[in-house]
Amino acid sequence: MAIELQLLAWAVVIGLVQLGWAAAAARAQQGLKWAGGSRDEPRPVTGVAARLERALRNFLETFPFFAAAVIVAYLGGKLGDLTFWGASLYVAARALYAPLYASGVAIVRSLVWFVSMIGLFMVVAAIFV
Repeated sequence: MAIELQLLAWAVVIGLVQLGWAAAAARAQQGLKWAGGSRDEPRPVTGVAARLERALRNFLETFPFFAAAVIVAYLGGKLGDLTFWGASLYVAARALYAPLYASGVAIVRSLVWFVSMIGLFMVVAAIFV
């Protein structure tokens, strides 16, 4: 299997871990009784749980583009150094992003997000060269 597809699979794992982490943190604040009910009255989360929720939302904003780019590059026969390094940067940065966000590290977190976007743009660029 192409390494880029393996990296895509790892990105899925990162997303699932973030989903579980954010849900567990939210349930700790909101309670299982509320979570199992109709949720008619919202119970916003705060602190780490809110940061994890925002980190997950951020992941979900970029992941579809990454997945589409990797699949298009693969199907178009465009895999190479640019897609390898781009996908590697994206996955490594996304793996670091949520823990940094959860711990409240602001500037470094933003730089890590930027690195993930560079990786994504590298994969997209490979499609057109």
